[in-house]
Amino acid sequence: MLSSSFSLTEIQRQIDEVRRFLSVTLSIANAHTVEFYTHDVWKRFVAVPPEEILSAVSCGGDQQREPESKGKEQSKTTFGFCSDTNRLVDIHELLHAAKAHSLPGLGVCWSRDELLQALRENRSEPGAPTADMGAELEPDEFMNSKKSHEVQSMSEVVACLAQHCGVKQVIDVGSGKGYLSSFLSLQYGLRVYGIDSSSTNTHGAQERNRKLKKFSRVYQKYTKAERAQGEATHSPQEELVEIKSGPNGDSDVLCAGGGIVTQEEEKVSTVLSDVSPTVERHSEANPETEEHFLSALSVDVIQTTPPRIPPSQLSAEEKERRKRENLERKALNRTHSASVVFSPLTSYVTAETELRELISELEDAVMVGLHTCGDLAPSTLRMFVAKPELAAVCSVGCCYHLLSEEFDHAQQECSHGVCGFPLSQYLRDQSWFCGRNARMSACLALERVSLGQGIQMESLFYRAVLHVILRDHYSSYKSEKRVGNVYSKAKSFVDYVRRALRRLELDESKLSDDDIQGYRDTYRTRMGEMRAFNMLKVTLAPCIEGLILLDRLCYLKEQDDVSLSALVQLFDPLLSPRCYAVVGLKRYGNRVTS
Repeated sequence: MLSSSFSLTEIQRQIDEVRRFLSVTLSIANAHTVEFYTHDVWKRFVAVPPEEILSAVSCGGDQQREPESKGKEQSKTTFGFCSDTNRLVDIHELLHAAKAHSLPGLGVCWSRDELLQALRENRSEPGAPTADMGAELEPDEFMNSKKSHEVQSMSEVVACLAQHCGVKQVIDVGSGKGYLSSFLSLQYGLRVYGIDSSSTNTHGAQERNRKLKKFSRVYQKYTKAERAQGEATHSPQEELVEIKSGPNGDSDVLCAGGGIVTQEEEKVSTVLSDVSPTVERHSEANPETEEHFLSALSVDVIQTTPPRIPPSQLSAEEKERRKRENLERKALNRTHSASVVFSPLTSYVTAETELRELISELEDAVMVGLHTCGDLAPSTLRMFVAKPELAAVCSVGCCYHLLSEEFDHAQQECSHGVCGFPLSQYLRDQSWFCGRNARMSACLALERVSLGQGIQMESLFYRAVLHVILRDHYSSYKSEKRVGNVYSKAKSFVDYVRRALRRLELDESKLSDDDIQGYRDTYRTRMGEMRAFNMLKVTLAPCIEGLILLDRLCYLKEQDDVSLSALVQLFDPLLSPRCYAVVGLKRYGNRVTS
């Protein structure tokens, strides 16, 4: 049986290290950008020029620091902060400490390849079913590059978990549009139940899955025909096609090679035929040509079908042969469809959800979640621990700002009385909380910002200056009122302020255009401070995310019946910033077998 590379005690020690770092730096992450100028945030927390911070961050903190003295504030520092004033005085020390207290710096994560190798080398029982590779679908044929990367990377891990545990069912919590669920069912032959609280999502997932099944069948027929064409020359004029009426009034196409293809499938087949010369010449040199297949999934694609050959021109023997082959293929398709199923279900899921009430034919299963928002990620782990029928879990969370925190008294009470953070008893005993602004900061993507895919600074600047205007001219303004997405519609700062005042139902006649423009010009010279401060937040983001994920890992390690628990980097952070999965396996003897 697999064993974890880190013990509970070691993970608790790592948590203590990150917690100590954040106890000094978390005030930066919790400072609200809206109040940046009204509360003079820069002077309260930073004693370093903004240019120095921006330069150091752009170099990753690797450049040589200035030998000059920084004064008394630098005489005694902790993680770059002066111990007396609690202001940042050494940006290089902070950057070095932040890197050391992130998940990569702690060295606590497994790579995806390490997990796959460990699962394949240590199967829980001999004769566990192998994954059905089916039609060898390429996910980038029907989803964007980000989603394709996520689905392909995660689905292989999930299939290996299922194979390791000897199960054939998967429960996809927060399944959304069903990309992962569809791929797992079609590519690996797993019976997948996708649960999502949105009926719109589950409806859409069902329709998408129907189209993907058609695409899978036609893709297989097309590739077989291509292989056969390489063995024998076949003239297009010899192709015989018969149009038949389907059970729903749709037209079906009976091909000479045998097998019924529906009219929608024929659209797919025609598109495949149209792009085949390009694919044949460039598929190896240019994988992007496979994106042509995406258009085949659209019901709006209309192609001219081959000429209709009257059935009267076929011999009796040919008609009988085709009838027999079509009956055999239909029987085979029914068998395949019965064994490979994706079932979208609409339900709001919590840790207390009874799975057997949702899934009557539930067997031992793997529970997964791809970018489950807020409390749904910790709820997934709680369900895994509580339900004996769940053999393994693979959970990738997101939207940390939507997490409920048990000990953050500034936020509303947790829904259902169960909070998402902290999850482990270890952090709960310490009554630890991060704060909403810090959790918002945890959603920032350091890798993307480092490559210039930065924060939209102008919208943040506009909002902060608006807050100054509200303070100076509208004392009755209630801060809990939301401005909303005014920036995207505004043509200028003056237009932005006027739109915001109307949204807040405030008297805009108090201010002239020149008055409003004057505020912008005054604070424009201090925009560098805001840019540098937000880069500090970006630098701290991996550490806050790391603590949240270490808490979830610690929770699994606190459970006696969990044999393996690990943090695994599944995705490329440039493509998918929320790239870490919490993976758990139960001891085989402690779960119910079917």
